[in-house]
Amino acid sequence: MKKELMEILACPVCKGPLKLGTTEEKEDEIITGSLFCPKCDHTYLITDSIPNLLPPNLES
Repeated sequence: MKKELMEILACPVCKGPLKLGTTEEKEDEIITGSLFCPKCDHTYLITDSIPNLLPPNLES
């Protein structure tokens, strides 16, 4: 996931801002990490540069 996406990403449930946490980066790309919504208290994982923004009720 490119860091620039943080400018347009929002929580899929409440549309609030997300906080980025990274565990692996390569140049300006996030390889693994998470996006956290403080309003909903939910974490969305970033795996293989792909953010999983499925709402909690749709996750399997």
